[in-house]
Amino acid sequence: MTILPKRATALGKLGPGSDGLGLWEQEIRSPGPGEVTLEVIGAGICGTDLHIADDEFPSEPPVTMGHEVTGEVAVLGDGVDAHWSRRRVAVETYYSYCERCEHCRAGYPNLCKQRRSVGSRENGGFTRWLTVPARNLHLLPDGVGRFAGALAEPLACVANCLFDPPVVSAGDVVLVIGPGTMGLLTAQAARAAGGEVVLVGLEKDRDRLALAASLGLRTEVIGAGGGLEMEAPQVVCECSGAVAGARFGFEMIGNRGHYVQVGIFGKPVEVDLDAVLYKELTVSSGNASTPVSWRRAMRLLNDAVRLDPLVTEVVPLAEWERAFAATRAGSGMKYVLDPRPQEDA
Repeated sequence: MTILPKRATALGKLGPGSDGLGLWEQEIRSPGPGEVTLEVIGAGICGTDLHIADDEFPSEPPVTMGHEVTGEVAVLGDGVDAHWSRRRVAVETYYSYCERCEHCRAGYPNLCKQRRSVGSRENGGFTRWLTVPARNLHLLPDGVGRFAGALAEPLACVANCLFDPPVVSAGDVVLVIGPGTMGLLTAQAARAAGGEVVLVGLEKDRDRLALAASLGLRTEVIGAGGGLEMEAPQVVCECSGAVAGARFGFEMIGNRGHYVQVGIFGKPVEVDLDAVLYKELTVSSGNASTPVSWRRAMRLLNDAVRLDPLVTEVVPLAEWERAFAATRAGSGMKYVLDPRPQEDA
């Protein structure tokens, strides 16, 4: 039986601004009824974590960050099925929601005004032990690597953007802008839906584009002024979270096309919305994930989407500053923090 410590070292948002990030000793709570405590294997650093650091995404300091989590179920609360014990899982991010509003009752807890998520309002996975509702657990397929399971959460967000309702039809030309983690996951998911995918980035993104090409994706480098020779896409997925990416997407998309905003800007942006009228566009997105999008994401992991190649490096929690700096610089793809003592890693 796992004996939980009273405290564990964690990386948290402790105060305002990026200087407000740091290590702290977080209290560890044993699971209550219907809850489990995970031993965290790894937690991915997400663009949202950078927005939290910069006060561009709401959080409630002091709080342990980290919402892209994979781990092993270590302790079961009362009423939790014993089959979860020691299973390797990925974790939905919602710690709680009201369960009564129209959105919760329709299966969209992501839109609940009372939603509280791990990593921003409740303690998250940048520490060794994480207590969450058992309903949040998803068993990972054996083919997903030990640390790559952390990328199941961003894949669930992509599934929410692309499949509820369906955006890509078989044969659609799909332009994916931005070869970061969300871009590569989006490109793979769009291809699984039958799209003819073109993934684009800038000159500085050549290493990321090479990784995408190794996954069998068509890639192109665009110049600072844009420009790309291709058939007008029926679907544009903007995954860079950059204003230039959004403007390029509205420029490239064909008439009666579907523009999907996957990336987060973190601030108001100015784009040519007249294109929506003149081209008769549909514009949509997806706010985080839903239980349905998680189920779809897990099915994609069976053969259509590969996560392991996207893990650039697994970094000890003590070296979090280096991993955050690399993420902010766009170096590599996905950095995963391992919060366990290195002798146990």
